Amino acid sequence: MSWDSMMRGAVLSVAGNGAVRAFFRKYGMRLGVARFVAAEELEGTLEAVRRLNEQGLLVTLDYLGESVAEPKLAEEAAEQAVRVLRRIEESKLNANVSVKLTQLGLGIDSKLCEALMTRILTEAQRTGNFVRIDMEDSSVTQATIDLFRKLLARYGRKRVGLVLQSYLYRTEADRKLLGALGANLRIVKGAYKEPKKVAFPNKKDVDDSYVRLVESHLSQGCYTAVATHDERIIEKVVAFAKDQGIARDRFEFQMLYGIATSLQLRLAQEGYRVRVYTPFGEAWYPYFARRIAERPANVWFVAKGLFRS
Repeated sequence: MSWDSMMRGAVLSVAGNGAVRAFFRKYGMRLGVARFVAAEELEGTLEAVRRLNEQGLLVTLDYLGESVAEPKLAEEAAEQAVRVLRRIEESKLNANVSVKLTQLGLGIDSKLCEALMTRILTEAQRTGNFVRIDMEDSSVTQATIDLFRKLLARYGRKRVGLVLQSYLYRTEADRKLLGALGANLRIVKGAYKEPKKVAFPNKKDVDDSYVRLVESHLSQGCYTAVATHDERIIEKVVAFAKDQGIARDRFEFQMLYGIATSLQLRLAQEGYRVRVYTPFGEAWYPYFARRIAERPANVWFVAKGLFRS
């Protein structure tokens, strides 16, 4: 197992501790959560979106939350997604929406989840917007793909897209299947703690898989969201697109709110589409823990906040 995998596993294990979770929920915004999360409420988030748009950056808004256990909470999350789509239209912002199916009741009742996604996508259709379905841990990968295929057939690739993770062994076959359907895909490396039996344990294998997935999806003529902060991979994608004559409006780079801001701006100034994944809401802890686990430098960022407090 690589050092990166060991670090990620260690940080996620610590993050799962009840005392650590309680501590960060109480003091998190002071310790650096605000770097990665736009705001806890929608109106403050929309101001952040406006600032990003003014810098030439596109936005995906994600109302934080996952794995709800009550239908009422799933319905509330769906209503928030609908509200976000309406506010984007009203405010004339250049942004779309990202959702997690477990937040919409996938673990409770797949029919409920489908009904709530239908409600959200109907609003996206009315407002001329787009909804991206996030990929979560491997226990729900197949169920997520199954529902996405249903929704893709009903609403089309201009309204709904999906995320695939390069660290899963199965993803190459999944991409091939979805590529044949012309799906709009966001390619990520993957941030959940997964066993070796389902995911590459070594960073190099994850990176190599990532580049293969992006290049094959672009080669198939499908719109591709290249979600990475890795400048080496970005340079490879830029060179590949130039070599293959792939227009810049056929793909975009996606990065996380609060990370690699100068890189985001440079790429946008060079004429590339750059979208900032911008989370908001009070249920920020699981998202924040994954961001810390992804990159050891983020641990020191939080530690400095701790010593300042």
